[in-house]
Amino acid sequence: MARVLVPLAQGCEELEAVTVIDLLRRAGIEVVTAGLDEGLVKCSRGVVLMPDSTLDEVQEQTFDMIVLPGGLPGADHLDEDPRIQRLSRSMAEAGRYTAAICAAPKVLASAGVLDGRQATAYPGVLQADDLPATRLLEQPVVRDGSVITSRGPGTAMDFALTLIETLLGPEQREAVEAPLVRP
Repeated sequence: MARVLVPLAQGCEELEAVTVIDLLRRAGIEVVTAGLDEGLVKCSRGVVLMPDSTLDEVQEQTFDMIVLPGGLPGADHLDEDPRIQRLSRSMAEAGRYTAAICAAPKVLASAGVLDGRQATAYPGVLQADDLPATRLLEQPVVRDGSVITSRGPGTAMDFALTLIETLLGPEQREAVEAPLVRP
């Protein structure tokens, strides 16, 4: 069974976090949510989430993918956390999947994970002048090898379905997507 780590920072974008967690679990993927610190996580719009554990409790475990929800100031908290930087780099170096949506691709940029890759992010979060080794696209979801990025809350469902397809294949994506009755 695929295992995915979703770190939850104070001020994360709840639509992105919950959509990813929900759809991956519908696909039968083991999703572990981990708060950067103890206790509940208050999201950017006031929704409160209860993580499964803390990042300290799970950071040495093996995961197939790490998914970073965006939102502000959540993405800033992820970017400033040395554990997240280390995990992002080590996952990429091991050839495991790193994924980020909205403002969170800046975390992957800071960790050097986007160097030599194509990526996308919330408009204005990443600047081409600051990332000459990264080709920035305006697509809803961009997959370049083991790195998957997405633009924002409106692309969260497409992002999550792409993660499912990446981990489990197109048949499992379809099995999850069909009952959602998407247009």
